[in-house]
This record gives sequence, structure tokens and C-alpha cells, in this order.
Amino acid sequence: MTEQSPMGSVDKALLVLTELSAAGPRGRSLAELAEAVSVSKSTLHRTLAALRYRHFVAQDPVSGSYRLGAAAIDLGATFIEGDNLPALLHPMLESIRDAFDELCQLGVLDGTDVVYVDKAEPAHAIRVWSAVGRRIAALTTALGRSLLAAGEVDRRVLGRLAPPARFTPEEVQRSWEAVVNARLDGYAVERGESEPGIGCVAVAILRARRPVAAVSVTMPLERLEHQIPELGRRLRRVVEAELPGSLTLPPTL
Repeated sequence: MTEQSPMGSVDKALLVLTELSAAGPRGRSLAELAEAVSVSKSTLHRTLAALRYRHFVAQDPVSGSYRLGAAAIDLGATFIEGDNLPALLHPMLESIRDAFDELCQLGVLDGTDVVYVDKAEPAHAIRVWSAVGRRIAALTTALGRSLLAAGEVDRRVLGRLAPPARFTPEEVQRSWEAVVNARLDGYAVERGESEPGIGCVAVAILRARRPVAAVSVTMPLERLEHQIPELGRRLRRVVEAELPGSLTLPPTL
């Protein structure tokens, strides 16, 4: 790594985008940007014109201030929502695994199912069947319940996710209570519904207030039961510390 960027014009453009990302919807004036990136206003004006041409920067027609454009926002959204999501979050999975010394899994919602898209296994032997690509009914998993809770699903919608041929009324009621509790606590719990003797705690991951994935810690139920509240709160703390800046956790009520 050299002390100076090998291409100054590209470096200025990247500094502008970084500054506008931090500024948020209000944006920055030309003078504020020039001071922040330490270039003259005339030079910066040309950089901004190039970024505007490709829609990476937009200019307010009234105030004249600049803010991130649709192309810059779409770039991040495409990366997060596509196949890159497991690669983006895998370092976080490893950190969670190391913090708890338990199986950590990443899942996404696909229709009425949760699909496991990545995992990080502990060094010790585990009693859980875990496979990337596995599909399980969302209602029976901590991952799915956390995603449904973050999406603010209501009782009627949840009923449509649980056809009578697959779920008894008692199972639907138990799942609904778990979703409500997940909305209150900020984490979801599963007690052997997917696999006998195995429990999970999970938290949803949001982008622009919409759930895009969830992460769980999985362990034998006898280890889970006596530490659920602390485990859930601790998982939220670890995930929050490791998330990329564009992703957030659901609030607690």
C-alpha cells in the first residue's frame, strides 16, 4: 500500500462518495464537500459532474446540495441481496461461533421456508444435522420466527403460512406466541420444534428496516434452557458489533 493513491481523480471521487454516505439524506454543499476532501471547489465540481452523469450523486434543485444518487444506493443493495450475502456475513458468523463455541447458522426467508445459506461450526463435536441449502418451515425455527417478527407479520398472515395439513392449531398458536415474543425481545427462540433435543436463539438482520437474513446460535436444549434471556441479549450485542454499516438489528419493544 502506497501513501498516496495511484490515481488522484478516482481517489477524490471515492472520498466524495464516502462523505456523502456519512451525510445522509441532507447531503453536503459544494463548499462543505471541498473542505471535507481538501480540494478546490472548481476541481470538485468536475468530479461531481462525472458522478452525477453516472447517477452516483444527485443534486437538490433548490438548495444545490449534493447527496448519494440512486446508482450508489442500488450498488450496495444489489450486493447485500444477492449471492454475496453469505460471503459478506461469514466473518460475523465466525466471530459468533468463537464467542459462544456453538454452531452458528445464517438463513434467509424463501416463501414459507427458511433456507440455510451459510454456517460456522465449533471445534467440538455437535449433535445437530446442519447443511447449507437445507429448507425448514419458517414457523418451527428461531431463524424463521425472527424474520417473521422483524417483518411485522400479523396473526392472519401467519395462519396462511401454516396450512392445516402441516400444522396443528396448537403448533400455530405456539409459533405465533414465539413471533410476538421475538418482536418484544429482539430475538427468537426455538425449543426442539425442528429437531428434538436441540434449541436455537436467533436475531434478524435488516437493511432499510426490512429483514434480509437471520443468524442463530444452536445447541443442545439442556444447555439452552437455563440461559435464554442472557443468550439472546448477548447474541444481539455480538451481531451488532460485527454487522457492516448498512445493516442493522430490529429494535426491541
